[in-house]
Amino acid sequence: MSSVVRIVEKQLDEILAIAKNPAQIRNAGTLAHVDHGKTTTSDSLLMGAGLLSPKVAGKALAMDYVEIEQLRQMTVKAANISLYFEHQGKPYLINFVDTPGHVDFTGHVTRSLRVMDGGLVVVDAVEGVMTQTETVVRQALEEYVRPVLFINKIDRLIKELRLSPQEIMQRILTIVKEFNALIDMFGPPEFKDSWKVDPAKGQVALGSALHKWGITIPMAQKAGLKFSNIVDAYEKGYVDKLAADFPLYKTLLSMIIEHIPPPNVAQKYRIPRLWRGDLNSDVGKALLSADPNGPAVIAVSKVNVDPHAGLITTGRIFSGTIREGDEVYIIGAKSKRKVLQTYIYMGPSRIVVPYMPAGNIVALLGTDDARAGDTIVAANYSGIPPFERMKYISEPVVTVAIEPKNPADLAKLVEALKELVIEDPTLDLKIDQETGQILLSGVGTLHLEIAAWLLKERTKLDFTVSQPLIRFREAVRARSEVFEGKSPNKHNRLYFYVEPLDETTIEMIATREITEEMDPRERAKLLREKAGWDTDEARGIWAIDDRYFNVLVDKTSGIQYLREIRDYIVQGFRWATEAGPLAQEPIRGLKVVLTDAVVHEDPAHRGPAQIMPATKNAMFAAFLSAKPTLLEPLLKLDIKVHPDYIGAVTGVLNKHRGKILDMTQEEYMAMIRAELPVLESFTISDELRAAATGKIFWSMQFSRWASVPDSMLQDLVKQIRKRKGLKEEIPKPTDFIEAV
Repeated sequence: MSSVVRIVEKQLDEILAIAKNPAQIRNAGTLAHVDHGKTTTSDSLLMGAGLLSPKVAGKALAMDYVEIEQLRQMTVKAANISLYFEHQGKPYLINFVDTPGHVDFTGHVTRSLRVMDGGLVVVDAVEGVMTQTETVVRQALEEYVRPVLFINKIDRLIKELRLSPQEIMQRILTIVKEFNALIDMFGPPEFKDSWKVDPAKGQVALGSALHKWGITIPMAQKAGLKFSNIVDAYEKGYVDKLAADFPLYKTLLSMIIEHIPPPNVAQKYRIPRLWRGDLNSDVGKALLSADPNGPAVIAVSKVNVDPHAGLITTGRIFSGTIREGDEVYIIGAKSKRKVLQTYIYMGPSRIVVPYMPAGNIVALLGTDDARAGDTIVAANYSGIPPFERMKYISEPVVTVAIEPKNPADLAKLVEALKELVIEDPTLDLKIDQETGQILLSGVGTLHLEIAAWLLKERTKLDFTVSQPLIRFREAVRARSEVFEGKSPNKHNRLYFYVEPLDETTIEMIATREITEEMDPRERAKLLREKAGWDTDEARGIWAIDDRYFNVLVDKTSGIQYLREIRDYIVQGFRWATEAGPLAQEPIRGLKVVLTDAVVHEDPAHRGPAQIMPATKNAMFAAFLSAKPTLLEPLLKLDIKVHPDYIGAVTGVLNKHRGKILDMTQEEYMAMIRAELPVLESFTISDELRAAATGKIFWSMQFSRWASVPDSMLQDLVKQIRKRKGLKEEIPKPTDFIEAV
């Protein structure tokens, strides 16, 4: 990409001149199901901006610059590029993000959406709207990102399915209808109608990214082009002329400019959604208008580790102008840093720029404490609220153990793993203090495979990776009795009961509608109104675990010295929920209620070593008496198969504890929606392919947590305990405490 750097450096003055005018900026990116052609499409856009040779566009996959992406022909990271493009005689700067399509890397999509105002949704003309299409469109709409549609691989309808021009038109209308149904289902109420795509208005492009041609209906009408002409071009072999007359890059970039709003328009409705601060304040007004002269406010979308420079922070400037040498405040880390350098990204390359104004995407060197989802502000605005936290749709549910072959490499391996987790927060790293075991959890097996490959490339160390294991959660299905927890010195007594946390509250925690930091009165009001909480309990919340969705509530009154030990009780609560009593898996969806306490008057007798075990033991005893269970992760399967193979496919699903949710039939495809335990999913791909003799498309994504069937529970708990080196016998409440 060194030629790209030279081209961009020539255009730099023009780019910086446009960057000052929000009306001439667009922030967009590709969104799609895996293998629907996002990166091939991006190649065409690079070619149109003069950054890629026409000979290699469509095959270069230039935005897949990580070696494993080229080897696997799959995008695993989001890549940014700034494109200079002239439309109707006016120059524009299009900040573009190529995102992954595979469900295992959906976290990159979540982070990228924060910097976009519009999404170019790419759909395969044969496969149509798939599960991951639905997922990314839903994510985009939740972030108030406006979608436009590109129906790719029209050549497949002609060459593989041999459809007539009328049938091609019908197929396109079906996809548009499915796509608009997603907007109707998930779109913001105020935009549901105006954001639906209309082919007649040029909001839907049709074409082939591989063959580099694309049209919209208005373009075709103006040029007198019919579907019969496109079929003829493929049958008689003059597709190159189609690409010369209707270049895909021109069609797509024009559609983005015409139908995706500029930052100063998009931020008027996006900011109230993404930021909880005062919209009438100086900062609020600057954010709403993308004011380059306002205070600097940046939403961080990703952090990359550069082996030479260190950590590089990428984010969208929503207000102000950022310059080299500026002092900034990182809200999440509560730290001040100096910006050492500012860049724009061109795929793998970074181009140094002297400054970058609001409405643009920027990369910063020097802000090492920042993490994806963080908010960076001008140093003298440290008191403003941060942007809303990003909501990931998938959780790390598959785990591998990593062990260096040479024990001396342990520290270097752990350091490299910590860097991987900084780059990809959907990875979860845990080092077992007792065994020294390194456990890395990811969204799926491919996610962990890619992480292990990156680890090997960066460290050049020899290490072993265990077979993947499923992460479970522990939960209760009933309310417990009150249990007494005694401190080891017997001078303090704490009384707790536990019960399941309701789904409404779990959802409110997941969406950050309620947080531990917010005003307790405001939080209590929301819980009373939306989740039906008792007033005293709602006001008495001490801690909210937003990782596993557990809540600690104080329902005591007038207890002496309780305030002095509150922090230790909270620490004990967090300690207990990290690894539950059934099988040392994290506890999920638990409400823990403190009802009474006896606290020793001497501080020496009520330290953390006394209070934390008393909290944990009482919680565990209560947990084990409240119909405990294991929760297993379920996947949602979206299957498209030839109708002749429905029986064979449902047979495979039934064998693996799959549950059919819905079944419909289209022209030449049956659609099956099902749920399947992750535990049963490791061989499912080969079995489905064999059952349908290859005539099948499917996708899987995390759906929800569900209780393991009672018939399996005991054996599964014993298996997990045995694997972890624990006593196989399942503990009882009396192993921790006596009931009151």
